[in-house]
Amino acid sequence: MTRILGVGDNTVDTYIHRRTKFPGGNAVNVAVLAHRYGAEAAYLGYVGKDESGVLILNSLRQEGLDVSRCKELEGIPTAYSSVSVVDGDRVFGKSDAGASQYIRLMDDDLAYIRTFDLVHTSVYSFLEEQLVELKTASRLLSFDLSDRCDQEYLQAVLPHCDIAFLSLANINNDERDRLMRIMISLGPKLVVMTRGKEGSWVYDGITLYHQDILPVETIDSLGAGDAFAARFLVETAQGVSIQAAMKLAAQSAAENCTHYGAYGYGQPY
Repeated sequence: MTRILGVGDNTVDTYIHRRTKFPGGNAVNVAVLAHRYGAEAAYLGYVGKDESGVLILNSLRQEGLDVSRCKELEGIPTAYSSVSVVDGDRVFGKSDAGASQYIRLMDDDLAYIRTFDLVHTSVYSFLEEQLVELKTASRLLSFDLSDRCDQEYLQAVLPHCDIAFLSLANINNDERDRLMRIMISLGPKLVVMTRGKEGSWVYDGITLYHQDILPVETIDSLGAGDAFAARFLVETAQGVSIQAAMKLAAQSAAENCTHYGAYGYGQPY
């Protein structure tokens, strides 16, 4: 069984219109969903010693993830982001990176990381200055850039990544192709771009693969990209072809749009 570790960001997605909060964050979501898709998974990150931190850690434990390397920080709140849903699409409001921005990987953390087949982190994890150590400890390192694609950032991050994810809805095909060529030239073995309703693309330096979205009645799109990433990572790690992995990932992303929150555990506030 493939072992996948999420390292870095977590947050509590606070749905203002529903008065409900859900555990989330890219590194958390990918770890939880990878476990649901068949991987052995764990999460390493920092939360505040507060109600929201308890919500995140308890949800991870209930999902069967190892959280033994997580830390609860006194006097610093757990990260949060406020969310509204308009016509099925998420709209973010106020946010605070909270405790998750203070993660510092120590020698025992790096030793733990070495026991996994694949490590996933993101632009929201504040680990850029520790990427050399993280990459050295990781057999494979996956990085989610969200929509950040300025040249300086790509040059700083991508040489340390094996798989890079990027989400850009408003980009034309020529810009897409140019950007993916630039990204692959900087070091990753695979570049994955999701473009909302346009579907997804994967480039391995030779072939550009495409997958359409699967129609679904969308309740909440938050977490759909993380579901795609998690399923794609699990399937390719198990030797599934890129095109087949993309189709399965699209199915998982579509299913994730049919409920609120990235993976459930909503709590009234």
